[in-house]
Amino acid sequence: MTTKLSELAFDLASLKAAYAEGLDPVAVVDEVYDRIEARNDPGVFISLVDRETARAAARALGPKPDGRPLWGVPFGIKDSIDFAGLPTTAACREFAYEPARHAPSVERTLAAGAIAIGKTNLDQFATGLVGVRTPYPIPRNTVDPTLVPGGSSSGSAVAVAAGLVPFTLGTDTAGSGRVPAGLNNIVGVKPTVGLTPTSGVVYSVRLVDGVTVFAQTVDDGYAVLGVIGGYDPDDGFSRDMAVPPLGPLPPRTRVAIPDAASRRFGGNAAAEAAFDGTLADVRALGGETVEIDFEPYFAVARMLYEGSWVASRYHQIRDFIEASPEALHPVTREIIEGARTFSAADAYGDVYRLLELRRELGRVWDKVDCMLVPTFPRAHTVEAVLADPISLNSELGTYTNFVNLLDYCALAVPGRPRADGIPAGVTLIGPAGADGRLAALGAAIHAAGGVAIGALGRPAPQPVVRPAVAEAGEIEIVVVGAHLSGMALNGELLKRGGRFLRAVATAPLYRLHLLDGATPRPGLLRVADGSGAAIETEVWALPAASFGPFVAGIPSPLGVGTLRLGDGTSALGFLVEAAGAAGAPDITSFGGWRAYARSLKAA
Repeated sequence: MTTKLSELAFDLASLKAAYAEGLDPVAVVDEVYDRIEARNDPGVFISLVDRETARAAARALGPKPDGRPLWGVPFGIKDSIDFAGLPTTAACREFAYEPARHAPSVERTLAAGAIAIGKTNLDQFATGLVGVRTPYPIPRNTVDPTLVPGGSSSGSAVAVAAGLVPFTLGTDTAGSGRVPAGLNNIVGVKPTVGLTPTSGVVYSVRLVDGVTVFAQTVDDGYAVLGVIGGYDPDDGFSRDMAVPPLGPLPPRTRVAIPDAASRRFGGNAAAEAAFDGTLADVRALGGETVEIDFEPYFAVARMLYEGSWVASRYHQIRDFIEASPEALHPVTREIIEGARTFSAADAYGDVYRLLELRRELGRVWDKVDCMLVPTFPRAHTVEAVLADPISLNSELGTYTNFVNLLDYCALAVPGRPRADGIPAGVTLIGPAGADGRLAALGAAIHAAGGVAIGALGRPAPQPVVRPAVAEAGEIEIVVVGAHLSGMALNGELLKRGGRFLRAVATAPLYRLHLLDGATPRPGLLRVADGSGAAIETEVWALPAASFGPFVAGIPSPLGVGTLRLGDGTSALGFLVEAAGAAGAPDITSFGGWRAYARSLKAA
């Protein structure tokens, strides 16, 4: 190995390359423990696997990589997730128990070849977004030690941002997998609710909780999600869905952002300017920003702690809190004991209201592909939060608390930093199942921002060039009109699990016509050799199960046939019958539907 082990970047690609050159995973384990000792932050881990036990786990992997995706990769586990061999404390010593088995998320990670290092600190019972509600030392923020580290997954975020381990597992109910990532300039993957199993987790609101991933980069985080995600038949809260493949970034993305009245930065002009800087990056990446009113989402957010949902936290530890209330952190106790003021009727009322709001607010996805919000309005110091523990914590959850309740997925990435260097992360939000869509854009935003990863002094790498072909179980479909990325009907592809593959012109064998009808649409007509032109298209991948329902909705005179593309490939796509194009205006000279649509706006 050419790089000194002490200087090795603890990301998946660097470790994989080093292992290919013969690096011993036992040496990596020793390096992890050396880094933990050198960091000298007793607030990161609550408990550690004995070094010799971890070394034995590394030796058991065998002498060389065996193809497993996380072979030889050390990782940490939030101490509300069970790992057999270490107690689960949820940051409450008196609550601690010895789990008989690993949580499924941990079991899957170990089966993929990863090596467990220890259990990370958290806001007690995962109740908080600040990272200071713990009887253990407070983890130090890796960007500025005067700032809170964020919570509740504080230790998990700091462990990655400090370069102690390549990734960690966390949890998220109200932002615990996002706020600490933003405050430490790393990535936080908050999957679709139910995509990661939650058995073996000390839950907060199990109906909407999820196991999350902290990593240096989007690609690393998504790779780990690919390991821990997927259906668990033994978990009644698991969703029967797979982690969607990660594809290229589409040329256009419709991005909802807070309107002027919905901007919340606590009066901090530097934080607002940083967000505007990230918005400029998004637009440069092909994002079309659409301002929307976020007040309805803020109302949903208030339900999580001001409504009866807090009773779920009480239910999880009911026997314990009633027997030993003094064992709880005073702020945690105040919040959870607030559940006693609500009735069962209140709980049913809140559930019914939430279901109504999900349907009402879900209509936004007909108009946009994702949302982009600040991960938090502004960063706060430890001193300020200790002096005002409730309201400042609530402020940090302004743009996070509503996400899980509404059944959305999210991805926190570092955004443009404030002028004073204080973190100012952003979060992408999408409907259930849009995890891959967010990752493609999130990786590009992270690279564009140029901010150093955590305390590591390295910027995010440029996005990986992803395969532009369909995977097994997918069918390629060529679109030429309003189904193009960022256009009015693209949502019909997205809601069926479609993902962008590549933008490519056809072979010069087609003419483009403007078809008559209530809604203008193009018709692509195959013509004789020598009389056609190359027309801009996009190739998308649809799950095989979604292909039939999608094409069944194609109106006459359109149909589906095989298109020949300029890159030498061919795929099924939209074509028009010759009779349907007869007499229709020829708009071939525009080169594609997007250019034609722009000409109408210009006129």
